[in-house]
Parts: sequence; C-alpha cells; structure tokens
Amino acid sequence: MQTLTDQQWSLLEPLLAHPVSVKGGRPRRPDREVLDGILWVLKTGAQWNELPSKYPPYQTCHRRFSEWVRNGALAELLRVLAQDMESRGGISLEECFIDGTFASAKKGELVLAPRSAVRVPSSWLSATESLFRSPSTWQVLARMKSPWWNKRLPTNLPELLQNTW
Repeated sequence: MQTLTDQQWSLLEPLLAHPVSVKGGRPRRPDREVLDGILWVLKTGAQWNELPSKYPPYQTCHRRFSEWVRNGALAELLRVLAQDMESRGGISLEECFIDGTFASAKKGELVLAPRSAVRVPSSWLSATESLFRSPSTWQVLARMKSPWWNKRLPTNLPELLQNTW
C-alpha cells in the first residue's frame, strides 16, 4: 500500500504537523496513507473516485489534498520529494517538459448556447495552471522571452526561485 519509502516519509512527516482537534469526531486518517492515495491519483491521472480500495476513501484523500493545497503544504511536500529524488539521481530538476498534445475532440452538432452549470466539464486550464504554479517549472518559465508570460509570472519570481531551491 505504501508508495513512499520510510526515508522519504521521514523527510515529509514534519511538514504535515497539524493541531489535534478538541471538538471530537472521527479520528483523522494517518497522513501517510492519505498522501499515498493522493500520489496515486497524481501519478495515474485517474479521477478521485477511481482510487483503489487499498487507499483511504477518495473523499478523505480529496479533502486532505484540498486542505494541503490551500495551506501550501502540498507544494512544500512536492518540492522536498523532488529534491530527494534529484539527490538520489532519480530526476534532474534542470529541465522539464510540458506536454500540450492533448486536445479534446468535439462530437455532435455545433452548440451555440452555453451548457448548463451542472454539465460544464472541468477545464484543462485549471489543470495546466496548477502545473505552471509548480516550482519545478518556474525556472523554465523565467527564461521565456514571451511578453505574454512576463505579464503572468509573479513579479517576485527571482526571489521565489532563490528561496525555493
């Protein structure tokens, strides 16, 4: 069931410290189990409800994923994991590639009216945006000459790069 090695978990565990609730309720699922489920979804690209039963419920994993994204813990976890993999020779953070080959095919007749809010598909833009917010792509984006990118990158990008790596 575990995706992370004990050595990797020892690096990540201190980043996930959270206060113990005094309100009661169900006990919180262990962070390591939930993180393994999150990493499975991120690795496979599957939807949350396709998470295998060997992981905690997908609702728990998604809720924790959202919590960690909001408080910045997920970005820090991924940064530490990337640095660990680089130090062990698993990856190189010097370059990265963004695959833009996916394009959905339009089916059926031309629809001029917008879809109802219930049926609006999730946008590729939000998935792409999360990729561009990843520190591993910042170095590549910082070297781009496009004025379009320069307007969209954080103004303090050099400082962020220095603090991140």
